Amino acid sequence: MKKLLGLLLVMTMAWPVSANVLDNVDVIGEIEAIGAENNLGNPDANGAGSRVMAGLSAELTEDVRANVQFVYANLWDGATRGNNLDGYWRDVYLAEANIVLSNLFDCFEVTVGRQFYGDENSAVMYFGPRHGYMAALAAPVSSLDAAKLTYSDDFKTVTLIAGKTQRTWLTPSSEGATIFGADIALNLSDLLKAQIYGYAMKDNAWIPVGAEYNGFYGAKLSLTPEAGLLSVEYARGHSGNRLIKEGHDNPYLVKVDGALNLEAFTPRAAFIYQKGAVSEFGAYAPGLVYGKTVYGTDPFVALAEARIFNIGVDYAWNKWTFSVDGYAFQDRTAQHEATLEADLNVNYQHNENVGLFAGIGYAKLGGENDDFNQPDATVYQAGVNVKF
Repeated sequence: MKKLLGLLLVMTMAWPVSANVLDNVDVIGEIEAIGAENNLGNPDANGAGSRVMAGLSAELTEDVRANVQFVYANLWDGATRGNNLDGYWRDVYLAEANIVLSNLFDCFEVTVGRQFYGDENSAVMYFGPRHGYMAALAAPVSSLDAAKLTYSDDFKTVTLIAGKTQRTWLTPSSEGATIFGADIALNLSDLLKAQIYGYAMKDNAWIPVGAEYNGFYGAKLSLTPEAGLLSVEYARGHSGNRLIKEGHDNPYLVKVDGALNLEAFTPRAAFIYQKGAVSEFGAYAPGLVYGKTVYGTDPFVALAEARIFNIGVDYAWNKWTFSVDGYAFQDRTAQHEATLEADLNVNYQHNENVGLFAGIGYAKLGGENDDFNQPDATVYQAGVNVKF
């Protein structure tokens, strides 16, 4: 870290002072603080903590932008670390450092360096900060060291990416996995959208013994009329000694989401069915208790071998949004009675960049099972998020 800071200081002193550059520098980042209480004995989801992300986004020259962002996370455990500046720097790490070239050859955008990638609500692919629950503050903010090429027009957006994942807690002494993939989004009509994607990894900690590659591919179809939303997604994993090798027992996932816009009320429903672990890079965490507390740092575990039903409703009033959700969790073959969960979440949007939230969740264990072997549980939380 000291070497990195020294290098940045030298680069800053050596860089010619340009009013044009200084006029196009934006401070970027966010602050999130959460307090939570639960009876599940998960220390990463109990107590209080905060995460600060801060950096700069600068337009260096026409169609060239640089982004640098650091992260500092702190669980409020009263530890002695941070008594001096050096103690704080040990907990600061670089989450984003890239350059973005726009209008390359008049049609491409290229991002090179450490970057965030994907959709935070995705069950299969997301690198970046996770929000809204205590365990997310305890987990490192994931990034990709990669090169990304994007082409976009009114009908399609094509993204190609290749690079390295960061080391994980599972393999702290090894290098990250090599990852490469493609994502194609199509606007089939004003209401109908499609997405096709595929990713492969080499030297990944999760590759089965005897295999050289693993990965997944999938497709998503979304209908988005003014009255609501309906989307269906199918993803399938693969592994073997070839880049894509179909087997007789590949893991797969089906995810269906629906919503209706009824003025202030928005009824919602979701269904997830997964056989095996399709991807360890998903961030979708269903339920305040099980998705965000029991499996908060590794939510993909909650989806493996699971069948999950969700119904809910949002009510929006002025700056307030009240959400009520019910969940039923089972193993995919329904070998035990469903574990039931009920959540109440309240959000207050103070302004465009500041939001406050609170929630309570209760889950009743339905039967003994390795994935749901937890007592009846309650979770309380409250927090604030500030973006700048």
